[in-house]
Amino acid sequence: MEQKNRDIKTVMHAVKRRTLTVKRVELVTSRIKRITFTGEDLHDFISLSPDDHIKAFFPYPGESEPVLPVMGPNGLEPSADGRKPIMRDYTPKRIDTAARELDIEFVLHGDGPGSQWAQNVSVGQTLTIGGPRGSRVVPYNFDWYLMIGDESALPSFARRLQELPQDSFAVVVIETEDPSQKIDLPHNGKAEIHWLYRNGRPAGQVEELKLKIASLPIFEGDYFAWIALEKACAMQIKDLLITIRGAREEWIKAGGYWSATHEH
Repeated sequence: MEQKNRDIKTVMHAVKRRTLTVKRVELVTSRIKRITFTGEDLHDFISLSPDDHIKAFFPYPGESEPVLPVMGPNGLEPSADGRKPIMRDYTPKRIDTAARELDIEFVLHGDGPGSQWAQNVSVGQTLTIGGPRGSRVVPYNFDWYLMIGDESALPSFARRLQELPQDSFAVVVIETEDPSQKIDLPHNGKAEIHWLYRNGRPAGQVEELKLKIASLPIFEGDYFAWIALEKACAMQIKDLLITIRGAREEWIKAGGYWSATHEH
């Protein structure tokens, strides 16, 4: 039997700062806002993986312009006036370099500079972004794929499902607030999608997800797992997959998309 090459490759990109203009604003759900940006700087934007992230820079309260880092020989460095930039990470949901368009989806959770900026955004406003700095490219030749996350993971998971090939199989477990936050997730291959609802329970708790993962059927073959949710929860889910679901650590990407210990 031929051994498949399942090496995960890291591709680094030139770090570039881009100031983009809001072209369209769309509510995907009451808690998710899709913003389409445009600008000539997008002509050479590269995003090779749905795991990629850009950094978005937001103004301090009461100010109209963000504090921006300086581009140094090793990439982004502290700002010229010594103040720390206010920045958050976001997934490039869709990129069309020919049309000079970039879609980013924001979770409207009330707190935090990114959420507040997106809550009040209007067409014509600008946003400065940096990156992606690199892409971690997972081959699409595993027997199946597992994705576990919350609202913050939806842009990445939605893009991943659309990029997986026709003969792929994916199992997706997503926790969100309630059924009104459920969205369509188009996919090319076969996908089994499970929605869990907090229904008022605070975000950042892991027990319901653990129970769901433990109850999933055993699927044959090698799999790659993406875990994207609250930081501490992501690490617990990773340990659970290794302990009871036969996962190999090198075939797991576990990321804390936000932290319960501070605003996100």
